Amino acid sequence: MKALHLMLLLGLAILAFGFNLLVGRDGSLLAALMQVARGETSLGTQILVELRLPRSLLGALVGAGLGTSGAALQGFFRNPLADPGIVGVTASSGLGAVVALYFGLTSLSLLMVPIAATLGGLVGVSALLLLAGPRASSTTLILSGVAVSAVASAGTALLMNLSPNPWALAEIAYWLMGSLADASWNEVRFATPLILVGLLILVLVRNDLDPLSLGEETARSLGVNLPRLRLAIVLGSALAVGGGVAVAGAIGFIGLVVPHVLRPFVASRPTALVLPSALAGAALLNLADLGTRLLSGPGIPLYLGVLTALLGAPFFVWLVRRQQGRAL
Repeated sequence: MKALHLMLLLGLAILAFGFNLLVGRDGSLLAALMQVARGETSLGTQILVELRLPRSLLGALVGAGLGTSGAALQGFFRNPLADPGIVGVTASSGLGAVVALYFGLTSLSLLMVPIAATLGGLVGVSALLLLAGPRASSTTLILSGVAVSAVASAGTALLMNLSPNPWALAEIAYWLMGSLADASWNEVRFATPLILVGLLILVLVRNDLDPLSLGEETARSLGVNLPRLRLAIVLGSALAVGGGVAVAGAIGFIGLVVPHVLRPFVASRPTALVLPSALAGAALLNLADLGTRLLSGPGIPLYLGVLTALLGAPFFVWLVRRQQGRAL
């Protein structure tokens, strides 16, 4: 991707961040931003600094993690339909959070849900690697990820089924829908190192994705260490996605849609797709979060995961039909 395209994506990410920070149903907070610059304090500045700023930062971080993971996984699996959920991290992180909610661990600390979600994601990744084995092919890794996701989803459904009261069930269901509404600086401090480390891992190994697109045997002959690359992709995606799931719940389709939108601009080169997907993912998720705030009615919130699913599902259907057309 040309430097101009990267600059445009960076500008788009900054604009999306600014819109999500300053625009809402209660009007613009631009005056509050000017008050913050002057060192003044008011209700508007408190809303801006304590509510909107951490929410927008998390939107950028979570979106970058999802977009980058989607690009890396599609390049690694050589499958345009791959997304971060394919390695089981989303489902296993969700199960960890549901365990914390089911047993009321939030009474111990507000960070128990993110901590449990992160631990669930790590357990899911460990199970994936053990199940697939050290020399697993891409197909085996996909099947192992599907198995981990199925087990985690079944566990989540079981806990929801056994939920002791409607309020506990509603809390679990709402969390699984995905949202940044309760974002705070605690969540930002918790998720930032996880997501950034995951992004760093994926960026460092991105150059091995182009040789892999020619096939595993060719990649080996060109010096690609496939076991190391496999481990880096899985762990990087686990950290980047799991850190986001831990604080925002399950948010789908960002990792699927973003790489496909950008692919024509990089001549379908997986290596060149990783960094732009981080910027585009950050922009798209912040715009989607802005949409949830603008579309939500009084007492009837629109959840972020619901909106991304409503926008992403038609794209996914179109993508499948396009792949079928090419196969014919």
